Amino acid sequence: MFLSEPRVRIWLCTEPCDMRKSYDGLSAFVVSRLGEVPTSGQLFVFINRRKTQLKILYFQPSGYCLWCHRLEQGQFHYLASGEGKQLLNYSQLRLLIDGLKIEKARQFKRYSHHHPAQ
Repeated sequence: MFLSEPRVRIWLCTEPCDMRKSYDGLSAFVVSRLGEVPTSGQLFVFINRRKTQLKILYFQPSGYCLWCHRLEQGQFHYLASGEGKQLLNYSQLRLLIDGLKIEKARQFKRYSHHHPAQ
């Protein structure tokens, strides 16, 4: 599985991407269009123009990994952003992959323990 850490940053590229791209092409896209560092350990999510294919590029200490998902029916649904990228959390990524769209949701406040700076 590609989520080894619960706090990993997940970036969705909101402009369509050419699914013929692989490791090198997608990592160059991350640098040039998203302005991020592809070897940072973050996840980068790409969707094609027809919204039927999804790729996730991430880097582990041993090298790049690419996770691909093609729908046989239906489309991936997400909101386009003018910035070209959108920060997702793990729950939002799972909803995107599973094809679920929540119209109205309310997330209640939860305790979060912050470690003091040393």
